[in-house]
Amino acid sequence: MRPVRASGHCLQPRAAESHPEHTRDRSRINRIASRCIALLALLAAAFVAPVHAQLAVPVAPVESVVAVVEEDVILRSELDRALANITAQYADRRDQLPPQAALERQVLERLILLRLQVQRAREMGVRVPDTEVEEAIRRIAQQNNISLEQMRSQLANDGIDLPEFAQSLRDEMVVQRLRQQIVQSRVQVSESEIDILLASESQQVGRVRAANILVALPDGATPEQIELAKTKIDGVRSLIARGEMGFQAAAIRYSDAPNALEGGDLGVRRLDEMPPLFARMLESMQPGDVSEAVRGPGGYHLLQLVERANDGPQQLTEYNARHIMVRINEVVSREDARARIDALLARVRAGEDFGDVARAESQDAATRNQGGDMGWFPANAWGEAIGQAVMALKDGEISEPFVSSSGWHILQRLGTREQDITDRVRRDEARETIGRRKAEDEYERFLRQLRDEAYVETRLAG
Repeated sequence: MRPVRASGHCLQPRAAESHPEHTRDRSRINRIASRCIALLALLAAAFVAPVHAQLAVPVAPVESVVAVVEEDVILRSELDRALANITAQYADRRDQLPPQAALERQVLERLILLRLQVQRAREMGVRVPDTEVEEAIRRIAQQNNISLEQMRSQLANDGIDLPEFAQSLRDEMVVQRLRQQIVQSRVQVSESEIDILLASESQQVGRVRAANILVALPDGATPEQIELAKTKIDGVRSLIARGEMGFQAAAIRYSDAPNALEGGDLGVRRLDEMPPLFARMLESMQPGDVSEAVRGPGGYHLLQLVERANDGPQQLTEYNARHIMVRINEVVSREDARARIDALLARVRAGEDFGDVARAESQDAATRNQGGDMGWFPANAWGEAIGQAVMALKDGEISEPFVSSSGWHILQRLGTREQDITDRVRRDEARETIGRRKAEDEYERFLRQLRDEAYVETRLAG
């Protein structure tokens, strides 16, 4: 088909001369021009109509970005979901939440820090297999006494699909493993540190539940920033002292600490797990008291003593027992092992010495040469199966055959005793205290460095 051209022959017919023959030509030319114009109009309509039709199709709005975190972004929808979770938790205490703009900044900062940790974990090769995530989801469903399908429905009612929930859970697990790696590589506790802590006159052995409010200061804060932070923390304390706001509500509204939205709750801790200055302050406080503002590494703090629980002597029941074991393996089936242990039990009940049979027949290399003697041990030190068996017996009694992950056993309980393990517990707790204190300081330092070195651009309005 010959292309239609907008030439002068169609759109610009020459003016006819006044000759009579040309009158007919003019009429013919006008008809041709009219047809050409009509054809061009149809072609134009055919070209333009699809464009208008395309423009008329509804287009999904492009999601806005509220933060750029390195090479990743946080979308408005992510922030909105996080905000919805917080407001749902405080549905009956909305007045305790800070103004919407401040709450958005607070929640966004949490999301930024989470994203940075996930990114760093990925760089360090931290991975959580799908099977572990699936198992964690099953445990959550079991803990809530619901099926996976019911859990999926509940999530859908909250506007969350299961894959999205699984990804959030994976991120939390990845961050936990990142923390473990950072702490394990940087934190060591020596026996001399434990000795020093135990010998310290200022060591506190009580347990307290405390809460804090932090007004943060940047590294290298200027005198003006320090003065402003001090004015703010004093103002918050005045609100609490006058009864205009509870400590928890003030923490939610004003604290810069990561636990702000939990009302500043620090959980139950030993006093010696806390910085010495905090421990001395809390030791002299009564439940409900709020401290004066105190300067710490990250800024100014207010502390509240929520409750106190003093530690008493620690007692532990220990058992002395001996056993005989027949292993289950590729060669010996569960049934064959059971038949063999039944035969050994028959020999003991027929009068043979339990220790002699154990030395000759037991397949537990750790106890066989001692006649099966397991020494003194807390109930579950050798595993849950042995723990249940030894607790069910009286001194001198011999158990029926029972199975563990290693094989079939018979066990004789020889005695029980109560041990004062206060010193042992104190030493173990001192080790945990030092390790936890170092871990918190080290990971806090790691997070500050991670945040300071990262490229982060926030795009919240206002």
